[in-house]
Amino acid sequence: MIDVHTHCLLSEHWGCEWHDHWQPVYGHPYPDIDPDEYDRAMKPVQVAFVFGLRATAAGVATPNDFVEKFCARTKTETIGFMSLDPTDPDVLEQLADGVARGLRGIKLYPVLALFDPRDPAYDPFYQAAKENGLVVLWHMGATPSPAGDLSVSNPLVVDEVARRHPELTQIIAHLGHPWQRETIVTLRKNPRVFADVSAAWARPYDGFAALVRAQEWDVVPKLLFGSDYPLWTPAAAMDGLRELATMNQPGLPGIRTETVEHLLDSDPRELLGLR
Repeated sequence: MIDVHTHCLLSEHWGCEWHDHWQPVYGHPYPDIDPDEYDRAMKPVQVAFVFGLRATAAGVATPNDFVEKFCARTKTETIGFMSLDPTDPDVLEQLADGVARGLRGIKLYPVLALFDPRDPAYDPFYQAAKENGLVVLWHMGATPSPAGDLSVSNPLVVDEVARRHPELTQIIAHLGHPWQRETIVTLRKNPRVFADVSAAWARPYDGFAALVRAQEWDVVPKLLFGSDYPLWTPAAAMDGLRELATMNQPGLPGIRTETVEHLLDSDPRELLGLR
């Protein structure tokens, strides 16, 4: 199993954002984890993509060197991603630094970084990502933070990026919840846009409907397994997806067995250009 959505950031990387805006919703401090704890959670996983977060407006930042060192200390086979904010004046230098450290993708967080992905001002950044063979993974969809801007977090903004940069490989995280339908139609029309299903099981009605819609729109091959660790472990994610598949009702479409098998058994690395 390939887990394309795991985090290595520490609570200190959040600044005040988690404590002020997320902890009242989740009910606990952000769980710091070390490589040994990470490895224990990743036992069901063959390869994991791992990253932190960066949103300068919110005071959130995970350094490239931290991700590099974290990946070097895990026994789990990991693919490290840098976390960037294209509003930073030195973002292209940060990107070059991440590439030099062997990081293979970029995590972007517009809802907290407060940038509109559609703005042509970021085209040089997208071009640099494409030229360096980097995968862009977007947090798309909801946030519990009052500071966040939901207007730049609808997955349809990724469609505009894909239209201008069709060769850039992009992943929409969390199926773009609660805008899963918008994610699905974006996947259908853009060959290099994919989506992970991390946290889809956390709201079962939406998650069930999203996977059924993915079947109806023939985009299941573009869906990727993600756990959103440490908020959920891969084992909990697997259980959650299997539980969704039991929600089938007679006379209504249901989640097919092969859909869950695809999520748990496929290896998307070649498809994403990460071999």
